[in-house]
Amino acid sequence: MLSELLTERNVPALVPKEDVLTVLQREEYGFLPEKPENLTFAVEEDTIPRFCAGFANLDRVTVSFTLRGKPFRFPFSAVLPTDGKRHPFFIHINFRPDVPDRYMPTEELIDNGFAVLSFCYKDVTSDDGDFTNGLAGLLFPDGKRQPDDPGKIALWAWAAHRVMDWAETRPDALDLTKSVVCGHSRLGKTALLTAATDDRFSFAYSNDSGCSGASLARGTRGERVRDICGNFPFWFCENYLKYVDNEFALPFDQHDLIAAVAPRRVLIGSAAEDTWADPLSEQLACVAASPAFEHGLVCPDRPAEAGEAFLEGDLGYHVRPGRHYFSRRDWRRLMQFVSLHSGNAE
Repeated sequence: MLSELLTERNVPALVPKEDVLTVLQREEYGFLPEKPENLTFAVEEDTIPRFCAGFANLDRVTVSFTLRGKPFRFPFSAVLPTDGKRHPFFIHINFRPDVPDRYMPTEELIDNGFAVLSFCYKDVTSDDGDFTNGLAGLLFPDGKRQPDDPGKIALWAWAAHRVMDWAETRPDALDLTKSVVCGHSRLGKTALLTAATDDRFSFAYSNDSGCSGASLARGTRGERVRDICGNFPFWFCENYLKYVDNEFALPFDQHDLIAAVAPRRVLIGSAAEDTWADPLSEQLACVAASPAFEHGLVCPDRPAEAGEAFLEGDLGYHVRPGRHYFSRRDWRRLMQFVSLHSGNAE
């Protein structure tokens, strides 16, 4: 049934691996900037005494660097268990700098044996059409972009790479073979692009990311390219606008973004009542991306029901009851997926 739906939607074969990142960046997200120079980290340690009852320290880290001759910095938080062991960890691209946050149950993550690094996306560059502030301002001082220059999603993904740079300085506390980038909604799109463009990430988790994230554009019953480009054109490169009302002309579909993370592991999360993100189109994208993975999605040949989780393959999918939100249920599925596969995570 699911393969029949893909045929009905005329979903194309996967873009060849050697071409997929070029196509996705040229036509949708824009090309990420080059690596920075003079990268340094300033750490304020243990900023809240007895944090998580003493089972973790909350450090505040400031990333500083030079890009194209101009200096920039942004902050993130690092919550590290105090047991002296190396832990799997999340890099959470979040909407707020709060620790904990309504989208990040920090103490529960620590109690389950994980560390978590998080940053607020607006500390990197604003979530609007202004390309003269923050990281965008370094690249586009006059606010003008070329057609394949990066949109805001690509810039937030690039910032997540810098947080990973810091993680590599802490092999005493972080298990670098079990690194996870995660995000919700627009930041779920960002998490997929982050992992696709940086193979240091062992896992990617995209929660309720929908259109231009984990949901197929062709045949969607939810948000379309017209909708997202009408409201948020600055998330993407300007080339993407030519696919408004023209999804079938895309030289790819969103299963290519998921597949670009292979052979590493990906979990896609949906919410049953989040019809704008279209859970069926997210599940179908996983089916279509499966050939890129050694062990693709393992699920019945039908749409998933609320509460179901298919975690066996290197590409997993789950759908929970409820609406558009990064909930504890989502985090628990993510922890379950990482724990299930961490024995041989790449």
